[in-house]
Amino acid sequence: MKPGNSPPRTLVRSVTKQRVTLPLHAPGMRIGLFGGSFNPAHEAHRAVSLLAMKKLGLDRIWWLVTPGNPLKDTRELPSLDARIAQAAALADHPRIDVTGFESVIGTKYSCDTIRWLKTEAPGTHFVWIMGADNLKDFHRWKNWRDIFLMLPIAVVDRGGLSLRAASGPAAISFAKARLPESRASTLPDLPPPAWVYLHGVKSDLSSTKIREAKDRREHHES
Repeated sequence: MKPGNSPPRTLVRSVTKQRVTLPLHAPGMRIGLFGGSFNPAHEAHRAVSLLAMKKLGLDRIWWLVTPGNPLKDTRELPSLDARIAQAAALADHPRIDVTGFESVIGTKYSCDTIRWLKTEAPGTHFVWIMGADNLKDFHRWKNWRDIFLMLPIAVVDRGGLSLRAASGPAAISFAKARLPESRASTLPDLPPPAWVYLHGVKSDLSSTKIREAKDRREHHES
C-alpha cells in the first residue's frame, strides 16, 4: 500500500442479537402456549384460555401472536403491534400474557418456536394449547409429529368439532398417547407424547367469521 492511501474498507454485517423479552417464567412453572394470528382476538380465545388454565392447573398462558400463518393469506393482515394491542385489551387477565416474540427470534413455524423456547427456558413445563379445528388440520403443519414429541398438547373442543378432529390423521397417529379428560391436571408434568381433549367451550365464534361479518357491514354501508 502506497503512503497516503487509505486501507480498503471492509463491510461487516452486525451479528448483534436483538434482545428478546419473554413473559414471566421459571423452572417448574406450568405455562400454556396458545398461538395464532389473533386477527382479531375474540371471546372464544379467552374462554379457551380460562378453561385450559383451570383444567390443566396452569400458572399462566401466553398468547403467541404470530407475524403470519404460513397456511393462510396474510396480505391484508393488520400489523403485529395492532394485533397485540387488541389481544391484550381483550384478554384483560393477570395470568394471560400477550407476546409477539416470534417476530424477534425469526421463527416462522410453531415447531421452531417450541424448540427455541425449550432451549431458552429449560425446566419450564410448557403445554401447547389449540382448538379442535387446528387438530383436524394438524397434519398439514410443518413437522407436526415433532411437536407431539416435544411437549404435551391440550386440544379444546370448539363448537362440537370433537368427532371430526378426533378422526383426523394427527389424533389417530397419537391415539395411544391420549389421556382421559379426568387426568387433565397431570398433563403439564408428563413427558411427551401426551395429549388430552378438553370439553366445555361450545362457542363456534372465529376470527374468520368476525372478519366476514365486518366486510358485509362495510359493503352494505358503502
